[in-house]
Amino acid sequence: MADNLTNEAVEAASADSGVLSASAASWQIRATAWELLSVSLAYPTEVLVAAVASGEWVEAAQEVAGALELDVPEGAFDDVATYEGSDENELLHTLRTEATHLFVGAPTPAVSPYEGVWRAGDDGVEALLFVNPHSMAVERFLKQCGLGHPEGTNEPLDHAGTECSLLEFLAGVEAGIMELPAGKTAEDLPGGSVVAAYEQFLADHAQTWL
Repeated sequence: MADNLTNEAVEAASADSGVLSASAASWQIRATAWELLSVSLAYPTEVLVAAVASGEWVEAAQEVAGALELDVPEGAFDDVATYEGSDENELLHTLRTEATHLFVGAPTPAVSPYEGVWRAGDDGVEALLFVNPHSMAVERFLKQCGLGHPEGTNEPLDHAGTECSLLEFLAGVEAGIMELPAGKTAEDLPGGSVVAAYEQFLADHAQTWL
């Protein structure tokens, strides 16, 4: 979906330029917020490292929080800000080491990034990656949207980063800054529209565990 991290979308949507309707601007801000979460929760990439080291991540987070009128505690982004000016190669190693400890672990991760694992715990059943009902429901949802595994990945699609990326995509389509895959129309989506699909996935999946 989006392959860069920037606060330009927030600034553009917040500006009274007359180019975007109020609705489109609102959806563009949501898309940017989900992009920030998606890039941050996925396995660390050079894109994330560049944003953190340059200070762009903190700027984007502050812009998103302000645009969405979120009640963010003072100093919430201070820990991330300490990495500004870091050597990007060293920072990439640091973030990947921490991500491995948190989300992979040995023998188990400190925090699972998969919806199916969290909801299996709530259901009191054993968590099975890929073949649990929640993971399969997410996969069916993405397929109905014409989407599949992000390029270069083969992990369960109920990963937190992937779910945020899907919501970014749907918000971006509704804002008019992204397009549905070739051959897909809004009527093909779950619920029969982009907004219905967004709200359905948020209610049935993201809001149940994130």
